[in-house]
Amino acid sequence: SDVYKRQEPVVGRGKHMKSRSAGDRLFDIGVYVLLTIAMLIVLYPLYFVVIASVSDPMDVLAGKVIWKPSGFSLEAYRMVFKDSQVMTGYRNTIAYTLAGTALNIMLSIAAAYPLSRRNLKGKGLVMGMMVFTMFFSGGLIPTYITISNLGLLNTFAVMILPTAISVYNVMIMRTFFMNSIPYELEEAAYVDGATHFRTLYSVVLPLSKPILAVMVLFYAIAHWNSYFNAMIYLSDKERYPLQLVLRTILVQSQSSEEILADVQGTFNRMLMSETIKYALIIVASVPVLCLYPFLQKYFVQGVMIGSVKG
Repeated sequence: SDVYKRQEPVVGRGKHMKSRSAGDRLFDIGVYVLLTIAMLIVLYPLYFVVIASVSDPMDVLAGKVIWKPSGFSLEAYRMVFKDSQVMTGYRNTIAYTLAGTALNIMLSIAAAYPLSRRNLKGKGLVMGMMVFTMFFSGGLIPTYITISNLGLLNTFAVMILPTAISVYNVMIMRTFFMNSIPYELEEAAYVDGATHFRTLYSVVLPLSKPILAVMVLFYAIAHWNSYFNAMIYLSDKERYPLQLVLRTILVQSQSSEEILADVQGTFNRMLMSETIKYALIIVASVPVLCLYPFLQKYFVQGVMIGSVKG
């Protein structure tokens, strides 16, 4: 019997290995090929922007830059970081992102945690009212009038308060609290004399790192890429975020005189403007791209637990 017990797992593994047919292996190969093609399709535009930003602008316009840089130069980046308008936009965007994300996380936790408790009366009504706002709103003009009457136009707060909370993210966080935090832990904390705030701070939040990381990612990217509210509510260029500065240069093709001050000749300025556009895209994208690897390990766990189980 000892020999049989030792041999049984080996036989089981052999049957499992033999169960994969040639069709299964061919299917796996096909999946990997399709995923590789999709990855290349997604990555190539970013790769092209990178090599175009360090290439000779004449070669870029002539279509000679396809797979590798031509006439390597970092002049476009030097001009970008020399422009005070771009650097001001960078500072503003960082400030909006940090302050806005901190406020978003605090308000989302404050809304999601009570709504996840079993003994909260009327939570269904509150949740229904919140979901209602996802489908119906006052519209742009009433919102603008409200912002104006509150005295928020052309202020730092106007970039933060109108988007202070997302109902969708609150729903994900609420579901995570309901399905991933054992209720017995909270009961034990209450028995030990902990208040709701103490339980939230000492028990719930330390166990909620995955969903918190996902929420930080969602909110931070939303603030970093935000330009519409700035375009509507801000008139002072000193308060413009980076994305609005980027829009002015890329969409309206209005590079500032400061950024092209060292370039002589109209034709040379036109060429340099093209390279500067690519450099600006990279400068605006790098911070977000650098954030993803640190939060990727929490991303799948946080989103899947917070959405599928709900």
